[in-house]
Amino acid sequence: MLPYLLTVLPWGAWILVAGILGLLVGSFLNVVILRLPARMNHAWRSEAREILEMEPETAATPPGLVRESSHCPHCKHTLSALDNIPLLSWLLLRGRCRYCKASISIQYPLVELLTALLSAAVVWRFGPGLLGCFGLIFTWILVAASGIDFRTQLLPDQLTYPLLWLGLILSLVPMYVAPTQAILAAAIGYLSLWSLYWVFKLLTGKEGMGYGDFKLLAALGAWMGPLALLPIMLLSSLIGAIIGVALIALRRHERGVPMPFGPFIAAAGWVWFVVGPWLLHAYMQLTGMR
Repeated sequence: MLPYLLTVLPWGAWILVAGILGLLVGSFLNVVILRLPARMNHAWRSEAREILEMEPETAATPPGLVRESSHCPHCKHTLSALDNIPLLSWLLLRGRCRYCKASISIQYPLVELLTALLSAAVVWRFGPGLLGCFGLIFTWILVAASGIDFRTQLLPDQLTYPLLWLGLILSLVPMYVAPTQAILAAAIGYLSLWSLYWVFKLLTGKEGMGYGDFKLLAALGAWMGPLALLPIMLLSSLIGAIIGVALIALRRHERGVPMPFGPFIAAAGWVWFVVGPWLLHAYMQLTGMR
């Protein structure tokens, strides 16, 4: 059925389908961004109490990612299907809960819209085949990981490790890069940031980044190969500098307060994944390189 649809539906229709699918997935990614860190913290507390031979954790287990229905974080009212229509519900409700009128975070529509746009761009770039499908998975994991890191300064192993292993497995086909390139890039990506971390810590006594950043860059390397690592780091630094200066200028972030670097690595990695060859060609044309 799918091969037939690939030949019948026009390219633009697949891009539209990817955008709509991205809206739906974006709604689920909001759940992941909000609930996964809470579940991680609960699991850590429970494990720590067990190791220290303390009484078991008495706090209730946070809601799961799939089974528990969505509810308003303020009045705890269970949301109906009409309240959960991606993007549209937030607009119709004017950003407020239907039941208690409390403000609904703009994170919800932003994540849904961003996921939709990025999903459409991936299918525009790679098409609706296997390259596009795995590109969508790559994109969705990056959105979830970035959202969690932005909110909590945590990059969960539950997201970075599957992204890394999936990239390595796909290299066996090979899908995007050959196995040798994927393995080498994963090792270089991890060790490069690991080395910078320790140099910075030895010189300043402070931690400049977290281990999740090492794992994320390793995962990006597994998907794109060693030649992508330097452009990703340069782009992530540029994006981070621009956003950091803008937030400080708008007084949305105080000087000296740490900012998560993972979202910038993820953004740079996604950009290079989708339009990297064109950016490289444009750079070579601009500098006169051949």
